[in-house]
Amino acid sequence: MTSDILHNQHRPIGIFDSGIGGLTVAKAVKAVLPNEDIVYFGDTARVPYGVKSEETVRNYALEITHFLMDKGVKMILIACNTVSASAKEDIILRAGSIPVLDVISAGAQTISESGLGATPTVGVIGTIATVQSKAYEAALIQQLGSVKVIQQACPLLVPLAEEGWIEHEVARLTMKEYVQAFDPHSLDALILGCTHYPLFTNLIIDLLPSKETSIVDSAESIAASAKQYLVEHGGCNTQGGFFNCYVSDRPKRFQELAERFLGKPLTNIEIVRDLDKRLK
Repeated sequence: MTSDILHNQHRPIGIFDSGIGGLTVAKAVKAVLPNEDIVYFGDTARVPYGVKSEETVRNYALEITHFLMDKGVKMILIACNTVSASAKEDIILRAGSIPVLDVISAGAQTISESGLGATPTVGVIGTIATVQSKAYEAALIQQLGSVKVIQQACPLLVPLAEEGWIEHEVARLTMKEYVQAFDPHSLDALILGCTHYPLFTNLIIDLLPSKETSIVDSAESIAASAKQYLVEHGGCNTQGGFFNCYVSDRPKRFQELAERFLGKPLTNIEIVRDLDKRLK
């Protein structure tokens, strides 16, 4: 694997998500690895993933993995917590020698390195699929041993983000309802267990019962893990920097929301159809 990275350091990093949420990962990667080329895929035709079955999510994820491999990526970042919980091992098998990093493992590692003390209380907000999988709980126990995990499914946040209703009153009322799950508890940290959720960070901080709670952004966590891996394996690109986006539907809407979030124009957006047929 190391030799592959060294030989292919100028190849792009592949990032994928169910929609615009993974742009939080792409933005974080660009912040710490500005010279890396990025190929991003947002499955906007089939968003949200969090209410779908594991089998369906796994099939979607493998189709996108195949697409990214066809683009010659040197690394794949699973910028979707639902996919990380449901299909990580399948993606690793499909990717072969290409390293695969996921947001759940990265987020749990960030918690373990945060010095929260013995038996911390960690909240997790995520999609229904991510919460039901208990993947974060398993990863946190593996990293920390002793930890209290309180989870809350927030299925309405992804559709709100995809509509661009980040600062809408509906978003505030919805988030207020969700964070009540943590009201009686003193959280040491809260993991934003969906890459759409960092778009609501300011709102979450405002509504949390305790202002002492550390917010863990899984997008920043996986970006840090990607940088660490590439540095350790001599795989950093020093001459690139392009950012190509592919979506499965509504490219103009994606562009509008992406530019608003990233704060810069995006011109390289292509629509990709019939992913399932490409795999066959």
